Amino acid sequence: MVEERTSPTALVMGATGFVGRALVPALVQRGYEVRAASRKVGHAKQLAHVEWVKCDVENGEDVERALTGIDAVYFLVHAMGGGSRDYAETELRVAHLLRDAAARANVKRIVYLGGVEPTVAPSEHLKSRLAVGDVLRAGSVPAIELRASMIIGAGSASWQIVRDLAMRLPAMLLPSWTASRTRPIALEDVIVALVRALDIPLPESAWYDIPGPDTVSGREILARIAAIHGRRVPAMPVPFLSVSLSSWWLKLVTRADFSLARELVLGFSGDLLPKDERYWSEIRYTPAWSFEAAARKALADEATSPDFRGLAGRLEERVVQLVAPKL
Repeated sequence: MVEERTSPTALVMGATGFVGRALVPALVQRGYEVRAASRKVGHAKQLAHVEWVKCDVENGEDVERALTGIDAVYFLVHAMGGGSRDYAETELRVAHLLRDAAARANVKRIVYLGGVEPTVAPSEHLKSRLAVGDVLRAGSVPAIELRASMIIGAGSASWQIVRDLAMRLPAMLLPSWTASRTRPIALEDVIVALVRALDIPLPESAWYDIPGPDTVSGREILARIAAIHGRRVPAMPVPFLSVSLSSWWLKLVTRADFSLARELVLGFSGDLLPKDERYWSEIRYTPAWSFEAAARKALADEATSPDFRGLAGRLEERVVQLVAPKL
């Protein structure tokens, strides 16, 4: 006799990633049965009410198997990074595969975490994020796309980049693009937004921005992070330095994958501001974490993590060698 499920079941694709690791236990706490999917599940944290499955999102059979018996699916994966130049094509192909497989599996809802639409022409990364959302929302399964800018938390690629720039550079060059503004959001607030995406009425597919409470420029982000750590980094305006040229600083100072980091920085060539804040009204929630509070927590979490301490130490040694005067 097959035991019938009594709780709704959610599939988290990308469950071992930065957001997925936090989302899985939050869904369990909310009463969901969770199927957690990833290409690497060997070291995943085992939790009650969580079924771990190995899944390559580019493999149709893996995706079909993972979707069997699922009520809702979270799509948190992307192909950017590692130097791949055709990641946009891969992401579109995977989006079509997931969308069509979800329809065949009678999934009731898709939740996708994407990126904010910029005020200027989007970078390749943001263009791909937005295109994936378009594909998912065009299917027969209602899809809700949540668009975030920088997510602040230990393990976030965008956070690692600004953290490393603010903490390691002996001086800061400030091109004109660092005046671009955004609304960073804490991981904790993102998780609330994702969990409650299963609760709101969704007669048809829709997208929402999920901004944090503070509007800050790139310059302010760097200055505030440095100040939290008691640093005052000398700054020099350099109006002629483009986003593309500036991204090469990353090779010197960040521990993030360079190809991934460069794509993220290229997306900051204009304001990344929300169209509105209606999603927070829909779910009756106000983001609880200011930029400074979220940054302080991320730094504290890194300080207590052996993995992050080791990385930071090696990075500091590398930067000192690069900037120290030659004797």
